[in-house]
Order: sequence, then C-alpha cells, then structure tokens
Amino acid sequence: MKTKEYAILTDYLTKNYGDFTAVNNLNLKVEKGKIYGLLGPNGAGKTTLIKMLCSISTPTSGGAHILGKKIPDGDIASKIGYMPQETGVYFGLTVDQNMKFYSRIFNLQREKAEKRIAELLKFVDLEDWRYEMVDNLSGGMKHRVSLACTLIHEPDLLFLDEPTVGVDPELRVSFWDYFEQLRDNGVTILITTHYMDEARRCDRIGFMQRGRLIAEDSPLKLLEESGKDSLEDAFLAFARNEDTMRMGVV
Repeated sequence: MKTKEYAILTDYLTKNYGDFTAVNNLNLKVEKGKIYGLLGPNGAGKTTLIKMLCSISTPTSGGAHILGKKIPDGDIASKIGYMPQETGVYFGLTVDQNMKFYSRIFNLQREKAEKRIAELLKFVDLEDWRYEMVDNLSGGMKHRVSLACTLIHEPDLLFLDEPTVGVDPELRVSFWDYFEQLRDNGVTILITTHYMDEARRCDRIGFMQRGRLIAEDSPLKLLEESGKDSLEDAFLAFARNEDTMRMGVV
C-alpha cells in the first residue's frame, strides 16, 4: 500500500489574541493532491489558520509543515498560492497590470507570463476587462482578478479563502471544475466556503468551531455519521455534540 504524503501537517497549532483563542491546539493533515474544505461559522478560526499556514501570522504555540518544510521557510513561497478573503489586488492598476505584477514577483519569463495571463483571464471570464482599472470592477469581478493572480505561477498548494464569494452560480461551477482539474494534476487545495454544494465536491471536509476541528471526513461519511441529509445539518449536529461535551454533559 502506498504511504500517504501530506502537503499540510499541523502539530497542536494555536493562535491567541490576548485572552481570545482563535485556533486551539489544532492537528490537521491534508493529503497531497486532494481538496480539503474548511467549514464553519465566521470567527471559527478558518482564516487565522490559513494565515498561519502561509506564514503571514505567527503561531502562539505549536507548529506546521508545509510541503515537507517546517514553517516559516522562504523556499516554499514560490510553491504556494494564497487567495485572501479580502481582495488581494491593487485597485489603482488595471487587471493586466496586476497580473503582470504578480508574474514578476514569481519570476515568470515574459512569454510564459503572457500565456498564463491569457489562459487565466479566459478562465475567470475577464478577457474583455483586461485593460480596465480594477477599481472600476464589481466586487465579484475583483475577486476573480484575485483568483487569477493567485494561480499565475502554477503553485503546488493553494490556500483559497472563500474564492467564489460574489461569483455567479454558473461561473462558480466552472471554477470548481477547474479546481478539480488542478487536483487531478496533483495540486493540493485547502479551501473555505459557505456554499454546501461546493463543500460536497471536496475530498475531505473539516468542521471548525471555536478554533477546533470538531469533525472531519469525506462529505458522504460525515452525512452518514451525523444521520443528516445536508452538510449544514451535519455541522449543526456535530456542533451541538461538541457543546454538550464541553459542558460535561453525557
């Protein structure tokens, strides 16, 4: 049997902000070449976790390995892509200028950069807006520019924090078809979403609440274990069980 390889491994990862614990002794394993979805309410710790894994935020305690390297490690920066929840592009530049800026950060040769920009603009359906100032775009379109910039250097590991917010349903489906193609080509994706139809397309899901993983498995197994028909109801069932355990009620 082939030994599993993990793109993400955390070891009791914790982040405190004063007396508030955003991520609490979290142990997470994300297998290479899989899509792992993080689900949970706002404030559950999903974004804080991703920022620590991208070395944007420093853990209070615990640690993590990304692509086999203990973080922080500058060597992995070129191998990961991070799309933040807030739009990670420059509003004072055009779509084209933003993408060229990111291509230079990752040292793409001009010919390859032009090819990638053309491919990605087609993917995010912004070919007609290539030379438009980002500030003139709608919120959903800005989000699409951010995703294109995240993908410019063909990273091995993607951190996508609610990448389809403000995107119309048809394009959301197209995005997920593309994410699955990336997965099939060996790319690992850690993604947060509030859309249950998207969560069903993940290989594995982790439910987060109060900085902890309260349940994780494939979408189908989580439904079976909870006895529920929807992932939203499954999360609520696991959350109630977690609350009961915290209060010491059997």
